[in-house]
Order: sequence, then C-alpha cells, then structure tokens
Amino acid sequence: MTQMAKGGNLLVPVEALQVAVTWQQGPGVPDVDVSALLLDASGRVRSDADLVFYNQPAHPSGSVRHLGKGQGTGGASADWLWLDLAAVEPAVDRVVVAASADAGTFGQIPVLDVRVALPAGQPVASFSIDDAGSETAFVFGEFYRRNGTWKFRAVGQGYDSGLAGLATDFGITVEDEPADRAPAPPPPPPWHPPAPRADPDPAPFTVLDPDQQLAAELKAAFPAFVHQGSGKQRVTCPPNLPPGVRVVVEIECRDSISVSVDTCDAYGRSDQNLLAAYEDEVHGRTVAMVPEDRPLSLLVRADTPWTLRVLPLSHTRRLHHSLNGRGPDLLLYEGGAGVLSFVHQGESNFAVWQHIRSPYSDVREDEEHLLVNEVGHLDVLAPVERPGLLRIEADGAWRVGVGG
Repeated sequence: MTQMAKGGNLLVPVEALQVAVTWQQGPGVPDVDVSALLLDASGRVRSDADLVFYNQPAHPSGSVRHLGKGQGTGGASADWLWLDLAAVEPAVDRVVVAASADAGTFGQIPVLDVRVALPAGQPVASFSIDDAGSETAFVFGEFYRRNGTWKFRAVGQGYDSGLAGLATDFGITVEDEPADRAPAPPPPPPWHPPAPRADPDPAPFTVLDPDQQLAAELKAAFPAFVHQGSGKQRVTCPPNLPPGVRVVVEIECRDSISVSVDTCDAYGRSDQNLLAAYEDEVHGRTVAMVPEDRPLSLLVRADTPWTLRVLPLSHTRRLHHSLNGRGPDLLLYEGGAGVLSFVHQGESNFAVWQHIRSPYSDVREDEEHLLVNEVGHLDVLAPVERPGLLRIEADGAWRVGVGG
C-alpha cells in the first residue's frame, strides 16, 4: 500500500474500488459522514443527483454507492464508499471523496485517514489527515481522469461551512433554513413487522399488505456491516440489524473457482443458499431475511479472499426503465402490473425470481415467483403483477427493462 502525502497522486486500477474514511471513535468525538461528488470538466456537478451520501446512497449510473458505516482495520470506525471507475460516465471528470463532522470539528477527530482498496481488500493507497482544526467539512481526495487512466490525488482541504458550504462550492443547490425552524424530529424507532390487528373474533392469521411491508423495509436504516475473509467462513452479523427485515447481502471476490453464500440455522449449519457464482470476478448481490430471535448468520465459501457486506434494503438498485448488470444481482421493481424484458449474454443458466412479502402474518418467508429460467443467450418477456424484489442468477452480462 502507498502511504500518500498531501498533494500527491497515484495511478489506480480502472475497476471496482472500496474507499473508507476511518477514525478512532471515543467520548466527545464527532461522528463522520462521508459523501462523494461527481464533477464534470468545469469542476461542478451536473445536477443534485451527482451528490452521493447517506440520504442519496446510489448514483443513477450505479458507478458510486454509499455503503454506510462499519468497522475499519484495527477496530477503527469507518464510513464506506464503493466506486466502479470503469462505469463512471464519460461526462464525469472527477469523483471527490468528502466528509462532514456531525456536531463538532475535524480537529476533534483522532487518527483520521482515507483508505483505498480493491474489492477483496488488497490496499491501494492511504492518506492520513494530521493538520485538521476548526473545519466541519473536508475533501479527503479525488479520483480524476488522466490520459485514459484514473489517478487518485490526496487533497486534504477543509471547510468551516460544513457539508452545505462544500456542496455549494461544487454546484449543489442547498436551501436556506429559516431561523425559526423547529428542531429536527427524533429518528424513527427500529422497524418491526406490523402487529396483527385486534379482532373480537380472531382469525388464525392476519392479512397484511405486501406493498406496505416493502415500503416499511425500505425505510429501515442501520450501519453497513462489512467483513473481509478468505476461504470458507461463517460470519455472524451484529445484533443491530432490524429483526424480521430483508437486507441486501453483497459479496465481492476474484480468482476463485466458485463463490457461494448460505444462511445458517440456529446451530450454525448451512440452511438456505442465497447466491452461487462461478466467474473469475464476482460482485454479486442477493437478499436475506434477518431472523426474529437471533442475529443473521451467513456461511461464505470461496478459494480466495472476499469481502462481505450487509446493507439496508434501500441500497437496492431501482428498476425504472432499464438496468444493465453482470452476474448475480438484486433489483427493486416499484411499478404495478406489467411486462419486463430480459436479455442475457452468458452461456449458462439465467434465472429471475420476484420476491414478494407474504400477506399472512404467520408466514415469514417470501413468496417467490419464477419469472425466467433458461440457459444461454436469450431475449424474453415475462409478466409481473405488483412491486417486489427481483433476484437474478446469471453468469454473464444481462439487461432488464420495463415494458416489451
């Protein structure tokens, strides 16, 4: 790993990278919220959609995502970004990595740095901030194009005007807050499945609205859980994941013969297969449900190092018109009854299931509707009746569209 000095630059691989701003948490230490800004050649965003942060966790292009908070190396706190340089739109000249300090300044935050790594965790670069003072926002570094390649520059520039001032400098529209604005409401309580309605003549179960359950799950928030490992390993997620809620499970691995992720039962035994992939480079997503009575436990099998992430369901890519992808993935279809189109360029099996929450309160598993299950190249249509998650299994490139 290259330890960079302020102002230094470094050639980086044009591929998926994970970026973490890390710091040492403790009494009186402000929290850190990381963001990314996608800038054009003029040094400004093209629209407010070019700001990626905790309230807008994915860029429309899919090239930049905010993964949320987790654990960094050595027990440090970390806030994570995922960046696919190969997928960054040609009109984007720079991707800036910035952060704001919550109710404090960066001078109060010890052991502050930014780290760039490959998906499997191999370090690429690190830049430590040791001269912070009264700043409430900071630009840590930036990825920029140079002669057909990408470089990372260690910037280390602070702002006393917070994230709003930093964002304004890059062209983000920030609305002024009135002086007499009421205090912000407290954060919502942890999400729990809707309780059955009281009924003088109780039925054996209560009928719930799957669309309302999906909307509630999309509001459920928790820090991203990130774990790096190698080979076969059972991973127990932290207990702060909301019980009874579906979550995104993401796995990254390369140069492995096969990669799979299973859920584990209460005894640690493999229970249900969530994902299986056989490509040299895997960046796959699937869905799992957090048990009601215990932490979510996952079994990962691979031959090489891997990175596992568990994210809120809101991190799922939305299918509005069409989306391209490769390998296993999870999409969110929010439309009504209609037709979806599927194109697959791989040689092996291509399968798509739509996951819909069961309407019955005593059934915790999803209803799974198999939409496509074919081998090799294909171009087919399939009907859908309502909103739901689309779980894709594939070995190559694919495209999903709304309408015929």
